[in-house]
Amino acid sequence: MDGRLTLFFFIVFYGLTAIVAVSHAALPSEVYWHEMLPNTRMPSVIRDLLPQDLVDEKTGTSVGVGKDGVHVAAGKEMPKGDTTVDVGKGGVGVDTDHKGNLLYIRQISLLYTPSEDQLHYNRNVSIFFLKKNLHPGAKMNLHFIKTTPGATFLPRGVAQSIPFSSSKLPDILNKLSISPGSLEAEAVKDTLSTCEAPASKGEDKYCATSLESMVDFATSKLGTNVQVLTTTVDKETATQEYTVGSGVKKKVGPKSLACHGQSYVYAVFYCHKTSDTTTYTVPLVGKDGTSVEAVVMCHKDTSAWNPKHLAFQVLKVKPGSVPICHFFPQDHILWASN
Repeated sequence: MDGRLTLFFFIVFYGLTAIVAVSHAALPSEVYWHEMLPNTRMPSVIRDLLPQDLVDEKTGTSVGVGKDGVHVAAGKEMPKGDTTVDVGKGGVGVDTDHKGNLLYIRQISLLYTPSEDQLHYNRNVSIFFLKKNLHPGAKMNLHFIKTTPGATFLPRGVAQSIPFSSSKLPDILNKLSISPGSLEAEAVKDTLSTCEAPASKGEDKYCATSLESMVDFATSKLGTNVQVLTTTVDKETATQEYTVGSGVKKKVGPKSLACHGQSYVYAVFYCHKTSDTTTYTVPLVGKDGTSVEAVVMCHKDTSAWNPKHLAFQVLKVKPGSVPICHFFPQDHILWASN
């Protein structure tokens, strides 16, 4: 299993009206996207996180996600109170080898000090790098992964009906059939803690538990004239050396916002808008020929970051001394104004 533990969940909720009934204003996720962002292409990474079938608002028929993802089984013939939400294969995937990688990217605002294991792993992979090295011919060891394997967006109405608070952790673990003290429980606890931590100086943050809530947050900060960028990789590979190709492009939009996937039962994204950043798309070619179009964000001012931030330990620089950049994993999302 390559160190990855995939959790099987069965979540049973009672209250058909509370979970499945959807008002006419609460449109299915894809429709909502196109209504709010008619001129913005939906990246395949986001499309892959959507349920393959949608809830019928009038009948409450099932939501199927595919690959044993989220299923909502409810119909007119069912008595009130017998709605079932089933989260099957997928959900929280805990990859202990890359946990440091997950932590770094979702806590880029950092109130976080890496463990020795996380530091060791990240020293071997160029997650963070100096802005001066963003040029054709530069070589870096990289491993592009999906940090939310198996997770799927829930419809907003369903997501809002599930507790999402550290104060409700015992209730959440009970509903999700997660054993307290397990790796999966720690992943849930860590994500809730990350979402509830105070924003860093100059940061505006929000944890989106549905695609609709992500769209709402992004458009409230950037408007609706936006582009949405993700890292694309033509095939899955192990850690290897990549060379920066020609065609590094600076995104000219004045504002941007990043959404980082969390380790959770369903798709949850830590979204944050920070100041003094520049974003790029960067072509890379792996030693084995793998092509990558990577999204990169560079932070011009790191003076407010934790002095023990992973980037400073790996790059051997001090807060505020030089611009620091980082790559986006495959399923993390950059929103940029046009």
